[in-house]
Amino acid sequence: MQRVVIRDLSLQFGEQSIFHQFHFSLSDGRFTSLLGASGVGKSTLLRIIAGLHTDFVGDVRLATGTTLAYMAQQDALYPWLSVLDNVQLFAHLSGKRSAQTQSLAQDLLAKVKMSEHLHKKPYQLSGGQRQRVALARTLMSDANLVLMDEPFSALDAVTRHELQALAYELLCNKTVLLITHDPQEAIRLSDDIYVLKHQPATIATKISPQTRPIRALDDDNFGQLHAQLLHELSGDAS
Repeated sequence: MQRVVIRDLSLQFGEQSIFHQFHFSLSDGRFTSLLGASGVGKSTLLRIIAGLHTDFVGDVRLATGTTLAYMAQQDALYPWLSVLDNVQLFAHLSGKRSAQTQSLAQDLLAKVKMSEHLHKKPYQLSGGQRQRVALARTLMSDANLVLMDEPFSALDAVTRHELQALAYELLCNKTVLLITHDPQEAIRLSDDIYVLKHQPATIATKISPQTRPIRALDDDNFGQLHAQLLHELSGDAS
């Protein structure tokens, strides 16, 4: 089943054509990464799928029953709320916070290893800890389509590596689209990898590695895949 189907998408910003009759789809239950140079349209595509950008021509369809969560590079935690209340944000804002939502939030924070920080405010946390809370909040929505816009790019290498593995573990039964600039991140996590290039944007490459994520850096095909993606991203490929 296709969770997302985009057909004949066209979008212009002033005189600049971002997409022209662009086609794209996401298979249900797969972890997909989208790479490409800055400004090529990756985040714009994510926002279109999320329904946050509507000034386009074309057909964007989500499968019946799709529920959606969006995780951005900035954690967007509310500074005046505790960790526990940030994870319950939507229940908190809608007045539906309950013992049940609190119990679920506590379980999710345990999964992201933040149980010791339930009552702290965001300013008391490190960047990696804040992204763990943001991941728990994403999981709280129980969405079956998760859109992630470079959520780990601002973290140090060790923390990024840990959160990549944690995100895959917790999201592996969902349909995920990850925007990233990091070929290694894409290779580690993805069932499918796309490279977006040119203006208007086109899919230059699709790679579906044969082995299952999460892939170790010493995986037999990791170096070859990394070289292929770097070649595509460098602009040298035809």
